[in-house]
Formats: sequence, C-alpha cells, structure tokens
Amino acid sequence: MSTVGDHFITDTMKLQCEVEVINRMLPTFGMKNKGKGNRAVLSIGKHYDRGIKNKSTTIHLLICTLKDKSGCKYKVKENIENVFTKFVDEGKATIRLKEPAVDVCLNKADANNLKNFLSALRLAHRDSEIDTIPLSNLAPVKTSEVEKPKAKMIITSRKDYPLTTNFPYSLESLQVSFCKLARVDMRMLCLRKLRKLDLGNNHIRKLPAAIGDLACLNELVLHNNYLEMFSIGLCNSTLQKSLQFLDLSHNRLRALPLQFCQLRELIHLKLDDNELVQLPCRIGQLTKLRFFTAARNKLPYLPSDFQFLNLENVDLFGNLFDHPNPLIPTIHLQIPMTLLEAAARATINYRISYGPHILPAHLCQDLNLMKTCLCRRPCLNSFIQVVVSLNLHQLSHTVVLVDNMGGTEAPILCYFCSLTCYSEFLDKHQQRNR
Repeated sequence: MSTVGDHFITDTMKLQCEVEVINRMLPTFGMKNKGKGNRAVLSIGKHYDRGIKNKSTTIHLLICTLKDKSGCKYKVKENIENVFTKFVDEGKATIRLKEPAVDVCLNKADANNLKNFLSALRLAHRDSEIDTIPLSNLAPVKTSEVEKPKAKMIITSRKDYPLTTNFPYSLESLQVSFCKLARVDMRMLCLRKLRKLDLGNNHIRKLPAAIGDLACLNELVLHNNYLEMFSIGLCNSTLQKSLQFLDLSHNRLRALPLQFCQLRELIHLKLDDNELVQLPCRIGQLTKLRFFTAARNKLPYLPSDFQFLNLENVDLFGNLFDHPNPLIPTIHLQIPMTLLEAAARATINYRISYGPHILPAHLCQDLNLMKTCLCRRPCLNSFIQVVVSLNLHQLSHTVVLVDNMGGTEAPILCYFCSLTCYSEFLDKHQQRNR
C-alpha cells in the first residue's frame, strides 16, 4: 500500500460503483441523456501506443460495464477539467473531462475507496508522482465484477451450500434451510448488511454471540432446530435496537432469560412448540410487541406482566394451564416490613437509578425481578400471590382459542403488595360472580 498526500492508495487502482456518463454536448443538439447509471468498474492504468518504436505510454481511465466489459478509455493527463466532491462522503462524485466533453457521475461507491481513487486520478492528471501510484492493467473485467450486487440468497439443499466460496458481501437477506447445519457458519456473521437471516429447518443447538454484531438484523428465523437456550449475550447485544421479528418455534427451549425483555423493538415473536414452563417475568416491557404465539408449550400460567401487553394477535393454544382459584392465595407478607423491602419499593417508586457500580450485583438482580401489584406498586419479598383468570381479549384484538372447548381465558399470576389490595380485588371478584 502506498501513500499519496494524506490518502492511502490501494494496491490496484480500481473502483466499483454505479456510473453514468453524461455528454455535455447533447443539449446543444436538442437531445437528452438517458439519465440511468450502470454498475461499473473504473481503472487507472497505462495504455501502450502501438506502432511506436519506444512504445510511449499514456495514463487512461477505463470504464467497464456489463454491456461493455472491454470498456471505454479516456485520457487522464491534463484532461480533467474539474472533480466535484461535495457528496464524496456519501459515495458520490463527478469527474468532468475536457475531451470528450463528458461528465462521469459516480454513485454508490465506498467512500474511502472513492477518495483514494480520486487522489490517484488527480496525480495522473498532473503527471506527478506517477511512480507512487500502483496502476492497474487496463484489461476487460469479469462478469462477476460488474454484476449488480446480490441482495438475496436462498439455499434449500446441502448440494447448493457454498463450501469453497464466500457469501456475497452485499447480501441483505439470507435463507439457509434443510442443510443439516449443526452450527451457524461464521462466514454469515461477516455479512454486515444482513437484515434477514433464516436458518430454519437445520440442526443448530447453540447460537454464537457474534449474531449480536449484525447491527442491521431485524428478522431472525430459527424455527425447527435443536436450540435449548437463548443466551443473555444476544439479549444484551445490538439486537436490542434492530430485531423486530424472531421465530424460535419448534425448538427445545424450556425458559428464556430475564434479559430477553431488553429486545424492545420486537413486533413479532413466535415461541410455538417448545418446552417452555414459564415466560420472562418482565414480558410487559416489550411495548412494541403486536404478534405473539406460544402454542403447544408447557406453560402452567402467564406472568403478571403479560396483562400489560397490547397485542393484535395472540395464540396460546395447547398449554398445560392450571385452573385459577383466586380464593386460594399464597401469602408471603412480612409484618412488619423489612428495611430491605422498604428500600427496594422506594427505589422503584421514586425511579432512583441503580447499577452494579452502586449496589451489590445480587441486589441489582432483586430490583430487576421486582413484582408489580395490581395497584401498580412494586413489591420484592413481601406479597400475596394468586392465580386468576385473564380474558385475552382484554389485551389482544384477535385471540386464537386457548383450548378445544372454545375458551379465550388463560390463568395469570397476580401479586398484591398488601392485604388491602388483595381484599379490594376479592370484593370486585365476588361482585362480578354474583
């Protein structure tokens, strides 16, 4: 790699981008340019003049496209009238040539590569420091170099799986199904533009933490694998800001971590056909969630926070729901209230910030697991617990029947911070049943 001024020049003076060559003379004759760019490779290199004994050389700009892979050459030395770089940080620039009178408009280029390329082009124009520029061979390009970057790839059999070649760097959507993958291919995790990753119908048992580095990923499909856990690392990753669709159905999950509820951009969550015995207790923090399915699991009841969701569709069919009985409470009241209980309630009530730099880790964990009374006040270790019936139509527009009897109610765990709150609940419950 060579340096020119403040810029670094790559080993080959080539640039891949979208190019439109505009003839400035056409309007003079009442004609218009086509106004459409094409994928191209630009090269700066030496052109040897044949038929001359000393074989003098001149530096040319070569533009190759899919239609013209041999390319069109333009002389560079003292032939550049201007270079417009106002939008170079966006991968855009315009090279104005004197002869012929054309503007070479560049778009969708890598900004750093574009700056390096233009630096070399200016040196070639001035015919200075030419020896410092690693000039390219002005040769026809390969079809793969000028094809439009591939944004989508679907692989549904092992014979089509790429073993010796990489996945196209430009992929935004990748589906690899029915390939019996036992783990996630690390080459996939280098696809920084990836927005959708579908690895359904494989044999994956564990997810690598590097999936969390895919900053653009908003759809992750992992149905019908052998997953037994969803790691805390993924919950704490950049997926918190990007992931909107997650399909974990048909796996072997028994529980999800508390931190799962930090994936607050989730809109669509599928957990059907697992072995779930509980849902995250803070599931109500998924305020953007609209579509939720957890059919055919082993859920005995829903967590208290479930009632705070605002869904468009919910499916909880085929779970092992307990029969709710609000008249049989589990009482854990501490009278008088402990100092720990009072301090914990005050911390949440007054929204006092806390963290491991202020409190011991186990106290932070306790505060993260604080229960919420129906009066919306918090409680830690002093509470009354009952299982009551929740009509799912209260939180969802569309409800798939909970059982074969046509029911739309499910048991939900409720907490009460005091005898007063529990007594008020019982009064209302008895009034409804009269």
